[in-house]
Parts: sequence; C-alpha cells; structure tokens
Amino acid sequence: MKIGYRTIKTAIGAGLAIFIAQQLGLAFYASAGIITILCIQVTRRQSIRAAVNRILACLLALVVGIGVFALFGYHPAALTLLILVFLPLAVRFGIQEGFVSSMVVLLHLYSAERMDAATIANELALLTIGVGVALLANLYMPSMEKELKAMQAAVENNFAVILQEFCYYLRHGQSDWDGREMIETERLLQQAKELAWREVENRIGRRDDTYYQYFVMREKQFELLERMLPIVSTLDVQVPQGHQIADFLERLSRAIHPGNTAYRFLDKLRVMREEIQQTALPKTREEFETRAALFYLLREIERYLFIKHELGKNSPSKNMEKKDMHAL
Repeated sequence: MKIGYRTIKTAIGAGLAIFIAQQLGLAFYASAGIITILCIQVTRRQSIRAAVNRILACLLALVVGIGVFALFGYHPAALTLLILVFLPLAVRFGIQEGFVSSMVVLLHLYSAERMDAATIANELALLTIGVGVALLANLYMPSMEKELKAMQAAVENNFAVILQEFCYYLRHGQSDWDGREMIETERLLQQAKELAWREVENRIGRRDDTYYQYFVMREKQFELLERMLPIVSTLDVQVPQGHQIADFLERLSRAIHPGNTAYRFLDKLRVMREEIQQTALPKTREEFETRAALFYLLREIERYLFIKHELGKNSPSKNMEKKDMHAL
C-alpha cells in the first residue's frame, strides 16, 4: 500500500497542531487538528485560499454568533437560526468553504455557553494554530517536472505514430492500424493538463505556466488530428498529390521533438500547395473528389502547424528553450 505525501503531511500536521494546542492549555484542543486537516490542499495556492476563506468565515461566524446567542441564548433553535443567517452570508461573500471550520468554532461557543474574551481568544488561537500548521506543511510540494517531461515525450511519440499512420494510408490506401494512440493521447493530454495546472498552482511567486500552455497547444493540435483521421481514411484512390502530402507528413512526424520550429514547415506547405495547384486538372470524378479532400487535408495540416507557430510567438523564448517546447 502506497502512502502519498499529502497523507503524510496531513497526519503529521494534525498531530502537531493538536500537540501545540494541548501544550498551550487550550480548550477543545483537538479542533486545531481538524482545522489543519481542512486547510491542507493539493496545491500551495489552494491551501492559501482555503486558509484565508476559513479565517474570514470564522470571524464572520463569531460576529453572527455573538449577536444570535446574545439575543436568543444557547438553545437549539438559536443554533438553527444562526446557521440560517450565517450560511447565506458566507455564500454572499464567497467564503462558504470555511463553513465547516466555522461551525466547529460556533459549536464550541454553544457548548461553553459563554462568549467572554477568554473563550473567543481560545477559538482564535485554535484557528491560528490549525491554519498556521497547515500552511507550514504545504510549503513542501514535490516538483512534477519529471512527470511532465515524461508525459510530453509520450504525447510527442503518439503524435509521430499518428502522422506516420496517415502517411501509410495516403501511400497504400489501406492500413491495419487499430487507432490505439488516438485513444491513449486523449487520456494522456487530460492527465497532463491537470498535472501541469497543479504545478502552476504550486508556484507562489511568478506563474510559470509553460507546461500548461504546451499541453493546451497539443490538445488543440490533437483535435485537428482527430478531424484529419476521417479525411485520410476515405482517400482510397491513389494520386501523386497524395504521395506528396505523405512525404510531407513523414518529415513532419520526424520533427516532433525539441529544436524545430513550425514556420519552416508552414513555408514548405505553401510551396507544396502551389506546386499541387499547378498540376494538371483531374480527369475522373474519383480523382477530382480525392484532390478536393487532399486540399481540405492541407488546410487542416496548416492549422495544425499554425497553432504551434502562434505558441512560439506568444511565449517567452527563454522559457521555451529552457523547457524544450519548440517541438512541432
């Protein structure tokens, strides 16, 4: 059984928070551990947001609790009214995430049946310890660089295989390819985007979203590959222009690796389109339909390349070189 780092942090953090609260002689000291558990999130940014929301929610709960308990006393009906008043306010201010921890504080006040300065100070101390320990625990977040690089390599390899299969079909008019890479790439891109976004959320200072933007770009390119697939699979009539495009796709498949730029292939694509346009007109209906489908395929290939070209223009070159993101 594998225990994740978040589970370890939660266990240690909860125990440490309870220990600190207990050593300080605070009432309801176990609640410090509950608050720590609630504040430890998947990323640093999520933890900070959770901590801020819980602090604000608890302060709001104290204000509402003081008013309701002062007017109606410590009665179950008063607690019901308190929740009916507090929860809509928390939602209105966007701090409903702190509802559970706020209820912990309010139930302490309800159990103590007093709201003097010492009781309120006790609750604020529990909140401070719980949130503080959670934030300290979340200072450590393992880098996901290795996993992201592996996913990048897997996506690029699948793209190369898909383009090579397109080449084969354009040359032979048939293929026994099962399309496994198409299914695998869709799943892989979704996982990679989620992991890349977690990496972004773990950066407190400068937001380096290079990997995230890369996988978004690949996702857009993959949508085009999905659109190309039915076009290619219907081209069972062999024409010279199809072999030209197959040669181009083969070169493109070999260029899906760091160190290449899309604009060179866009230039080659324009030249090839002009050459095809200058060839003799089709002589049969089948050849005409095939040529029309090939021109549509060329437009999709151009869009595929343009997506990468735009990412290269809009991304800082130093970051792109550092992350090896120049792949086509």
